[in-house]
Parts: sequence; structure tokens; C-alpha cells
Amino acid sequence: MIPGHLVRLRPAVRADVRRFREILAHPDVARWWGDPDEQAAEACAPPEDIRSYAIEYEGTVVGIIQSCEEPTPDYRHAGVDIAVHPDWHRRGIGADAIHALARHLLDVDGHHRLTIDPAADNERAIRLYRRLGFRPVGVMRQYERRRDGTVRDGLLMDLLAGELVAPRRR
Repeated sequence: MIPGHLVRLRPAVRADVRRFREILAHPDVARWWGDPDEQAAEACAPPEDIRSYAIEYEGTVVGIIQSCEEPTPDYRHAGVDIAVHPDWHRRGIGADAIHALARHLLDVDGHHRLTIDPAADNERAIRLYRRLGFRPVGVMRQYERRRDGTVRDGLLMDLLAGELVAPRRR
């Protein structure tokens, strides 16, 4: 378990598949993520280099947060992905979840650098990540192929140890 101020992150389990699919299938989330069935299944049985957590708020699973690790010693860092069901937006849940996982990755796992890669047009997410201390590195052109065959740009953002900003408390 990784505690935040508002949330707790617990390792995802197979029983989370249905709830994760509900979250990922919501139109406001699905536009940023891939196939909800595939993504939910993978989140509950991730590859070795990915750790998936259920975001729990007041006993309810309201989102998914994941970290992936680049283990090569000269390039070692971790990446973060997050999805929160829109019914739970604007409560500080996403910020608290990212902050809690980032603290864990930096303080416990010993990473010195974290990355996050929202779609370049996901302005709401980018604003949140900036508030937490992530900085834009650059646009990754035609970074992501969508289910409909279109491609879109991604924004690579990173954060160095010491740059993480605690979220505002509501």
C-alpha cells in the first residue's frame, strides 16, 4: 500500500478488471487511453516492468495509476500513467495519487527522474502535471496511434528528485 493524504494506492488484482474497464471505457477517459478491455486486463496482470495500482478514495476504486521502470543503470528512471473516473475529478484525487506514487518512486525506489507523457492536446492533464513539478521536455510527433488509425502527438514531461511539489489541499 502507498498512502496519500486523500487516497491509498494498492496493487491491482484480477478482481479489479471490471472496475478498471468501467473507468477506462468512460468517454472522457477512453479518448486518452487505448482499448478499455485490453488496458484493464493488462493493468491487472501487468508485464514485469510495470506496476499497477488501484486508486482508492473513501473505500471506492476511482482510478488506476501505473509506473514503469527503465532498469538500464545509465538511464534508470520511472514513468507514470494515470486514469481517474470523471465522477471523481476536481477533488484533488489525481494530484494526490501522482504525488504519493512519485514520493514512493523517488524516496523508496531511489529514482532520480520521473516521466509522464500525456497527449499534447490534453491540456487539463498537462496543467495538473505542471502544478506537481513536471516540466515539458518536448513534443513527440505522431507518438501514439489511436484505435481509429489516427496518430497524435505526445508531450514528454519529466521531474527530477527535489522538484516534486505537494498538491494543494482542498
